[in-house]
Amino acid sequence: MSGLDKIPHSRGDALIAEYKERYGDKTLIAFSRGKDSIAVALGLRDKIEMIPFYYDDIPGLEFIDESLDYYERKLFGRKILRLPHPVFYKHFSNGLFQPMRRAQILAAASIPRLDHKDVVEMVKQQEGIEGTILSATGIRALDNAIRFMSIRKHGAIRPTVGNWAPIWDWTKGRLMDEIEKSGVSLPPDYTFLPRSLDGFSYLYLIPLKERFPRDFERICDWLPLARAELLRCEINQRLTSPDAPA
Repeated sequence: MSGLDKIPHSRGDALIAEYKERYGDKTLIAFSRGKDSIAVALGLRDKIEMIPFYYDDIPGLEFIDESLDYYERKLFGRKILRLPHPVFYKHFSNGLFQPMRRAQILAAASIPRLDHKDVVEMVKQQEGIEGTILSATGIRALDNAIRFMSIRKHGAIRPTVGNWAPIWDWTKGRLMDEIEKSGVSLPPDYTFLPRSLDGFSYLYLIPLKERFPRDFERICDWLPLARAELLRCEINQRLTSPDAPA
């Protein structure tokens, strides 16, 4: 037993109908290119108008632009809006991977601080949307115990945090089956990264440098000392190697 029977909230078409009754026939979808967001789009396709947007962490990465173009054609039939990820500005405010002189300039600059609500407002302005609209997310009750308890307590439509979970009741097996049946491919990230791009640790930078060297250089244009992360990893491996001197 998965425990989903203990959650009495609406699901499937009934949940979509409940959302449409409360918020109309459009929904935003924060599209990360990951399997969960792909599954959300498949679950909503032909049932409600979707307005997809992508949180751009580093603009201009070729492998991301190519995959977004693919999903525009194969999944949405419309443009996926590119919006700055709130963490993009936070990186510069915090001086992430910045040389000293550049970090000093950034510290003196008036760098804006954005959050999810700010990005949603940008989307609404671009789309000419008035009133309240929520973002569809790929949160599932069976992801972990915290999400299970959250869905059980608050339901799948959560206006206080601005989102709703159309596939909250899907198992991972169903999610993967739906993607396979659709013929829609997962992004290239899944073939060489731990998951879809989610940060700039060596776990992402090393395979990116090997597979997409131009994109790695693009990241280093914005975060010059990202190369030091690779050096840190190399030194760490040397120190922890069985052959390292005692």
